Amino acid sequence: MKRVTVLALVVVMLLALAGCGSKDSGSSGGSKNITVNIWDSNQQAGLQEIADEWSKTSGITAKIEVVDWDNYWTLLEAGASGGEMPDVFWTHSNTVQLYMDNDVLLKLNDYIDKDDAIDLSNYYEGVVGLYTRSDGNVYALPKDHDTIALLYNKALFDQYNVAYPTDDWTWEDMYEAAKAITEGSNGDVYGMAMNTSNNQDGWYNIVYDYGAQIINETHDGTSIGSAQGKAAMEMVRKLLTVGAPQSVVAETGTDSLFMSAKTAMITQGSWMINAFYTAEHHDDYAWALLPYADVNGNGSCDSGERYSAYNGLGWAASAKTKNPDAAYSLISYFCSKEGQLKQSELGVTMGGMKGVSEAFANAFPGMDVSAFLKAEDYDLFFRPYTRKTTIWEDALQQAGGFLDPWQNPSDPALMEKACDNAQKIIEDAIAAE
Repeated sequence: MKRVTVLALVVVMLLALAGCGSKDSGSSGGSKNITVNIWDSNQQAGLQEIADEWSKTSGITAKIEVVDWDNYWTLLEAGASGGEMPDVFWTHSNTVQLYMDNDVLLKLNDYIDKDDAIDLSNYYEGVVGLYTRSDGNVYALPKDHDTIALLYNKALFDQYNVAYPTDDWTWEDMYEAAKAITEGSNGDVYGMAMNTSNNQDGWYNIVYDYGAQIINETHDGTSIGSAQGKAAMEMVRKLLTVGAPQSVVAETGTDSLFMSAKTAMITQGSWMINAFYTAEHHDDYAWALLPYADVNGNGSCDSGERYSAYNGLGWAASAKTKNPDAAYSLISYFCSKEGQLKQSELGVTMGGMKGVSEAFANAFPGMDVSAFLKAEDYDLFFRPYTRKTTIWEDALQQAGGFLDPWQNPSDPALMEKACDNAQKIIEDAIAAE
């Protein structure tokens, strides 16, 4: 791992400030406290409520602390190299392969075998597979799964006399609507905004709609440079020409642009619903299915023309926790049917267990979020990953990858060249793993 020695010294101090290394925590020898780290403040209150229910029967306090995304991984990286770690924490497809291979996470097989509340066949296969090593050892239990939908501002559509998105929209329809709003406002409002660095809730979905794959199902190749991949990225390019420039997105963020009524549409994941539901002008907001790619040209959505990426976080425990039984007990409760239903009912996220997410659609009175559940009636693909996902993901966002056409979308030739480059970037990264 990179920068481990320096980070370890810095992060031990940060951990002390954050409470992750406090002397009464489970990871430091106490038996009545478990420290839990997550990175999403929108989920903190709901998850703490679930953890408090567990505490009533276990007699152990579980304190959920939020660490922002970038610092979260810095802290775990330092902990993995000899520093303190939280007892229980989220893990993610970007990094879990490395953590599973380096004895950082508590192996859960023996616990699962004795646990009547956990049957791995009841969870989404992609999420289970992600946290199961090739030797059959399991290192995290599925916390959730998510899908992607289109969020739009009804007031802006009305203001510029553009029809609302429907379930029959293609990506071309989205382009035309965005173009009409951008031009109708003389550039004061962007018809859409896409953060190209947020691939799961953005351009990945378009790639799969057009018949290409970022990473194939055996995790040893890509078709981003194929004709289908180039057609998909041409659609991405067109959308960027009528959307917020990436310089504006980088400075402000798509969510802030949307909530300040500076853009009429964004695509977003189910994990972010609560942020918009509690926003000041949430009555103006509505969700629709992601558009589809009419590659067959028959004007209807056929199988394989509308995809939604899905991912799933895992609840993991530190291999160094001083209270592994309590750590697993909390994880089990989060992932039990009771905990998963509660998670949906509170609107935290959709479940990692199949059949518990219907309650999620009813967790936001006055806002129809059914598009996230309807997405599952079409095609889902698990968020692409390899053993070292961040190597090629980061490279795709740099010069030599897609940076130039994303910043200069008016030139189609830049995008076509970038697709060829991306093919090689991913293939070389996989070969080096």
